[in-house]
Amino acid sequence: MAGGGFSKLPNGSVVVAITLTGPTDGTGPGTPVRVLVHAANRARALTRLRNLGLRAVYLRGNAEPPTPDEITAVLHHPDGVLWRARPERAQELWHPIRALLRPAVPAVPDHRPA
Repeated sequence: MAGGGFSKLPNGSVVVAITLTGPTDGTGPGTPVRVLVHAANRARALTRLRNLGLRAVYLRGNAEPPTPDEITAVLHHPDGVLWRARPERAQELWHPIRALLRPAVPAVPDHRPA
């Protein structure tokens, strides 16, 4: 993990932002992605990610807290968990977490008789 942080909101909840290595394509390490989580507290935010299968996610320090734009994005998403490639592609839209965790579906050859 390259960095992360959190922001406490006026209502007591938090938004946690963590930079993770994205899925690999088999040719090398994956592209870094920024993951945002909205939860009641930091522990619950990390638990939400672990329950999604990201078992080795930890937040040490507050070096890269979420920006105001990131906080707005995650608060307006119904799931409260988003990701996007980071930070070079700021024009990229945010994606729901299931788009990152979705397993690649192999192409199935069509064996119908001609």
